[in-house]
Amino acid sequence: MGIALWAVAGIAAFLIARIIPTGRVRAAWNELSLAIATALLLGIAATALDFGGWREAFEWRAAAFCFCGSLAAIAIMRGARLRSTPSIDREGR
Repeated sequence: MGIALWAVAGIAAFLIARIIPTGRVRAAWNELSLAIATALLLGIAATALDFGGWREAFEWRAAAFCFCGSLAAIAIMRGARLRSTPSIDREGR
């Protein structure tokens, strides 16, 4: 049940991030896979830190940890994408 909670926290972070248009791309599969993978890895870290195991029913601390970590991973990916995209300055160059 804990693994499902981690995945749901990652999906929730993905859905919240889709509201923000800055850096968003049409194909959302890479953001979704990043959010779920990050949530699962952070869930394993939460289990190692002993605040939410993979067999426990609902541990809000692990869910919050996975949610915030997934949201941060998406923000880092979008920031890197925006940094690598050439921008147009005010004079049109």
